[in-house]
Amino acid sequence: MKPIFVHALLLSLSVVVFAPAADAIPDRPEKLQFPALKYEPPRAADHRVVLKSGPVAYVVPDRELPLVSLVIYVRTGQHTEPAGKEGLASLAGSLLARGGTKSKTAEELEERLAFLAAGLNASVGDTQGTVSLNLLSKDLDEGLAILREVLTAPRLQEDKLALFKQQTLQSMKQRNDDSADIEQRERRFLAYGENFWVNRHATQASIESITRADIEAFHRRWFHPKNFVVAASGDFDRAALTAKLETLFASWPFQGDVAKPVPTDKQFAAPGLYFVEKDVNQGRVSLLLPGIRRDDPDYPAVEVMNDILGGGGFTSRIMNRVRSDEGLAYSAGTGFPGGVYYPLSFVAVFQSKSGTVAYATSLVLDEMRKIAATPVTAEELETTKKSFIETFPSSFATKGQVAGALAQEEFTGRYAKEPDYFKNYRAKIAAITAADVQRVAKKYMTPEKAVILVVGQKAEILKGHPNHPVKIESLAPRMVNVPLRDPLTMKP
Repeated sequence: MKPIFVHALLLSLSVVVFAPAADAIPDRPEKLQFPALKYEPPRAADHRVVLKSGPVAYVVPDRELPLVSLVIYVRTGQHTEPAGKEGLASLAGSLLARGGTKSKTAEELEERLAFLAAGLNASVGDTQGTVSLNLLSKDLDEGLAILREVLTAPRLQEDKLALFKQQTLQSMKQRNDDSADIEQRERRFLAYGENFWVNRHATQASIESITRADIEAFHRRWFHPKNFVVAASGDFDRAALTAKLETLFASWPFQGDVAKPVPTDKQFAAPGLYFVEKDVNQGRVSLLLPGIRRDDPDYPAVEVMNDILGGGGFTSRIMNRVRSDEGLAYSAGTGFPGGVYYPLSFVAVFQSKSGTVAYATSLVLDEMRKIAATPVTAEELETTKKSFIETFPSSFATKGQVAGALAQEEFTGRYAKEPDYFKNYRAKIAAITAADVQRVAKKYMTPEKAVILVVGQKAEILKGHPNHPVKIESLAPRMVNVPLRDPLTMKP
């Protein structure tokens, strides 16, 4: 105990001796000064491997824990579903990981994965599929053997298919239960058009028509190495894992097809007020405007503008006006995502009591006009730019995040077009001026083009509020009633 006591005594003395003078400590937290953050994002070239079998892999060792994570991104998605087979992609993803393999039934596979404490998951979303494996590094060879079978020889067990179809049909019946689900669905119809591929929903007829042969054909068409991008992180030697990945993807047993381009033929709805009748005590409101792609030169300024307007939480104008100042909503904000394959729409959202829906909507529209009419303040601009710049490193906090972010850049094609995107991102944000913000606000914040979707009690919402003489019908050039869709057919 004596050496420990002496060490503690010396440490306490050093604290006393080297403590800063009292006058060096600021009297207010905001007076604290910090050195400039120095951080360099990961370079793709340091982790990128082009495998002989076709895929590009990002291999990022991490010796902190005895774990390995593999994620395979697949160039497929719901846009590749044949007409009349809507829901096929989702079922294929579920069955791939849960339907067994050539050498193991679904039950045997589940039991073995549980014994290994391994996680195996697969899914197919709008524009990509994923197959992921997480396990202890000591079990990596067995895990890769299982993954190889899942990818090349899935059993696609019939009873599991029947179960997933039943679960999907049960979920469909609840499509109109939650007003949030209705709002999200109808928002996509208005933003992209009735016939756009994202609005081709699964129906009872399409799900019942899907067979095991359909899923097998879907799998063999898209799940092959030339459609794969891999993110690998964890407890391994880089060269050794690269060799294992070469073996994993070698001698693929079927040819497959080259990935289809994502369709872009969307159509934005005509300006107006669109009502969906739903017996709820609060109205859900979405204000939509035509959007932007992430590779548009305007997009860095759009990110800053949106954050100030409504994307920055409690520092944003719409949140402060609608919630803090007026008390009309618990939460209110905006999103202006940059589309990867086609422009995504701007959206402002909030919920309010039926009587105050009109007034709250008018405030949101007013803030959209204001940000286009008057330059943002120096404080707003500085706060927002610092937020983007200083939180940027958190996107790469773990080796798994590094591998995943780099793999997504490869998958979506931005790495090929702009290999230094991460390196240049903060400088682009730092260069944004108040004039830039106002310029893009004038360009994109155009209330006369707004599509206003309201889900709630129409009669109550139309009454408005006695203290706020705003009528919601005065906020748009026309009013359209949108009937609820049949949950099993998706027809109005």
